[in-house]
Amino acid sequence: MTVDTPVAKLKPNDFASDQEVRWCPGCGDYAILKGVQKTLADIGAQRENTVFVSGIGCSSRLPYYMSTYGFHTIHGRAPAFVTGVKMANPDLDVWMVTGDGDGLSIGGNHLLHILRRNVDVQILLFNNEIYGLTKGQFSPTSRVGTRSPSTPMGSIDAPVKPCAVALGCGARFVARAVDTSIKHLTSVLATAHAHKGASFVEIYQNCIVYNDDVFAEFTDRAVAADRQITVEHSKPLIFGANGDKGLRFLPGTMALEVVTIGEDGVTEADILVHDQTNHSLAMLLANMTGPDFPVAIGVLYCDPRPTYERAAHGQIAQAVEKNTSDWNDVLRRGHTWEIEDAPLD
Repeated sequence: MTVDTPVAKLKPNDFASDQEVRWCPGCGDYAILKGVQKTLADIGAQRENTVFVSGIGCSSRLPYYMSTYGFHTIHGRAPAFVTGVKMANPDLDVWMVTGDGDGLSIGGNHLLHILRRNVDVQILLFNNEIYGLTKGQFSPTSRVGTRSPSTPMGSIDAPVKPCAVALGCGARFVARAVDTSIKHLTSVLATAHAHKGASFVEIYQNCIVYNDDVFAEFTDRAVAADRQITVEHSKPLIFGANGDKGLRFLPGTMALEVVTIGEDGVTEADILVHDQTNHSLAMLLANMTGPDFPVAIGVLYCDPRPTYERAAHGQIAQAVEKNTSDWNDVLRRGHTWEIEDAPLD
């Protein structure tokens, strides 16, 4: 007699491996690791169906600390590996872990293609605006003026904005979270997992050794309410410690401005409502920076479309259905020619 045994619901600790977690004390990666493990438990993930793939960098040690399948691959090439995994078995739950250097410098080209193809994976980009593993060189997201061993007089590079890049590459799901806001982080990760397609999540992460407090101007509790705006679909873009600040279009333009409800005749009806299917609005939110604007946190854009691996497997099924078992016919299909014996001169 066959007996169906119900699948046991796992706890966050069930996703922790037996490896010693070796990041610098106080690193934001610890919080993200805990957030990922809690998310997997919350969504009912099973270890045998879950795969974590990473590139190179501090963030990319994460697969070692997960009691799931995983690969620690090569610099910037994690997208190629996760695409292969997903193509081989579309039913696997695949997560990709990368950093701002790994994913946006040497891996920028690979990241572009996995996003535009819309492979059904969750992409977590840890952004600390520095190269931590190789001892503090400036990264693609480092701000102008960043002093580092490779830019002792200050960086002169214009920084990359990860969410804006993802939107420009055709990503269908783009979101942001902060390492220390675990409740919000796990909510964003669960939403990213529910999305079918490439889900891109930028996570602001503190590097306590080489770039400490780089995000303090909008993550510190004393200022977060006024310096962050948590966006939610179909809800007004309101923020502030008193809940009286909001975003609207500058009259006669498509540019955003910050206004105060109750001043200059502004009412809540004047405030923009977040539409996560609006690509143009998502791009505006992704590009907002201080001190004039708050930093947008949450799901900036979500507009699903068919995934790459399902479409590819659909084509394979069609090809198999149309194919013939007569290999002689297959070999002679299309443009062919015959070689006749010719006398030698």
